[in-house]
Amino acid sequence: MNRPIKGLFWPSIAILLVSAASMALEIIAGRALAPYVGMSLYTWTLIIAVVLAGLSLGNWIGGLLADRTDRPERIVAIGLIAAALTTLASLYLLKAAAGWVDEGEPIQTIAILSMTAFFAPSAFAGALSPPLTIIALRNVGEERRGGVLGLMFALGALGAILGTLISGFVLISYLGTGYSVVAIAAVYAVLSLRFWYAGRGIAASLVALLMVGGGVAYPQVLHLSNSCDEESRYFCIRVDDFGDGARPMRIMALDHLVHGVNDKADPQLLWSPYVHGVDELIAARFPGDQLSAFFVGGGAYTLPRAWAARYPEGAFTIAELDPEVTEQARRALWFAPDQRTILLHGDARRLLQAMPPTAKFDVVFGDAFHDIAIPQHLVTDEFHAEVAKRLRPKGVYALNVVDGLRQPRFLISLATTLQAQFANVELWLDIEEVQPTDARTTWIVLASDQPTGVRQFSATRGFQRDWVQVPLEDMKRVVGDDQVIFLSDDFAPVDRLLAQVSSD
Repeated sequence: MNRPIKGLFWPSIAILLVSAASMALEIIAGRALAPYVGMSLYTWTLIIAVVLAGLSLGNWIGGLLADRTDRPERIVAIGLIAAALTTLASLYLLKAAAGWVDEGEPIQTIAILSMTAFFAPSAFAGALSPPLTIIALRNVGEERRGGVLGLMFALGALGAILGTLISGFVLISYLGTGYSVVAIAAVYAVLSLRFWYAGRGIAASLVALLMVGGGVAYPQVLHLSNSCDEESRYFCIRVDDFGDGARPMRIMALDHLVHGVNDKADPQLLWSPYVHGVDELIAARFPGDQLSAFFVGGGAYTLPRAWAARYPEGAFTIAELDPEVTEQARRALWFAPDQRTILLHGDARRLLQAMPPTAKFDVVFGDAFHDIAIPQHLVTDEFHAEVAKRLRPKGVYALNVVDGLRQPRFLISLATTLQAQFANVELWLDIEEVQPTDARTTWIVLASDQPTGVRQFSATRGFQRDWVQVPLEDMKRVVGDDQVIFLSDDFAPVDRLLAQVSSD
C-alpha cells in the first residue's frame, strides 16, 4: 500500500508554485486580451475580478472536496491536471470567443472574454490550496497547526509575488504570450506527478504531459503569437502592408489600435487626416527650414519622418516608451533618424522633467496612447505646466485626442485643463469627420500663447482635405459644465470620461 506524502516540503513547494503560476497567468491574461480589446483600466479591473472570482470559488469547492476524502493527494493531482489543461486551452478559447462575442459594449466584451478563457484555470488553481493545507496539517502535531497555517498563507502570498515578477520580467519578455501559457501548464502537469501514488493514475498524468508537450507547437497552429511581429514588455507590435500594393506603404498597430501609416517613397504623404492636420497647422506657424520639436511618443514615427523631410535644419527629440517600437519602425517602416534626431526611451513626462532648464522647443507634440486613451499622467495640469515651461515664445503644444464628436467629455475636460497654462486653446477637426452621429473621431488640440488666426484652412500638399476650428466655448456649453472635470495628478478619470466612445 502506498504511503501518503509526508512532511511539509512538497505541500509547501506545491502551494508556492501554484500561487506563482496562477498569478503569472493573470498578468499574461492582460497581454493576451490586448490584441482584441486593447489595454485599459477596465481591462485590468475585469481580469483581476475574474481571476479572483475563480480563485474564490475554487477555494470553496476545494475545501468541500477535501472534507470528503481521506486522500487529498488525489484531489491535488486531479486539480493540477485540470489546471494544466484549462490553462493550455485558454488562448484557444479566447480566440474562439473573440470571433463571436459582440464588441459593441467594451466592458461586457472584456468580461466575457476573461470569463471564457481565464476563469476555469483560476478556479482549478484555487481548489488546490485547501487539500494542500490539509496534507501539511496532517503531518504535524496539534501544537504546530497555527504555524503550518501561517506558513501556507505566507507561501501563497510569496508565490503570487514571484509569479507577478517572473511573468512581467521574464516570461512575456522572453517567451511571449503563447509559450508563457505553455510553460505555466507544464508546471501544473509536472507537479501533478508528485501527488499520484505509484501505479495509480500515473497514466492520466502522462497523458496530460504529452498534451502539454504537443502544445509547445500550438502558438504557431493557433496563429496567436504570430499576430504580433514583436511582443515587447508593453505592446503586441504588428506591421502590415497597406493599400493595393501599387506603392510601398505600411501600418503599425500596437495591441489592437493602428498608430500610423507610412509611405516609403514620400514621408510627407500623410494618410491619417489628424496627422496631416497637425502637419499643416505647424507648417503655417513655422514656415521656414528650422523647427525644434519634442515628441511625446513615437509610435509609427510618421510625423518625425515627415518633419525630418520638411525641415532640413530641424532638431527633433523623440520620447518613446518602448524601444521595440522604435526598432520595428527602423526595420519595417523606413524610419532612418540622422544626427538631427535624439531618441529617448522611457516615460515622456519623466524624460521631459529631467532635461536641463535651457532645453526649449518650438513644438511639443503629444501622440502617446494606451488603447484610445492618453495615459492619465500625460493629461494633467501638472504635466501641462511642464510642457509650457519647455516651449519657446510662440511655441505650440499640439496633440491628437480620440473622443466622441457630439459629446466629447474627455476632450473638453482636457482643453479646459489646458487653459490654466495656455492663453489660447483651439480644437480642430477634419470637415469630413463632421456627421450627425456621435461617432468616435480624432480631434486636434493646439495650445499656445497666441491663436492660429484662421477658422478654416485647406491642405497645401498631399491629399485634398479641409479642417475647421470648433469653438471651445461652444463645445463647453454642449457638453455641460457638470460633465467637465479639471484634470490633475490627484484626479484624472480618463477611462470614465471615454467610456461612451470605447465601444465605437
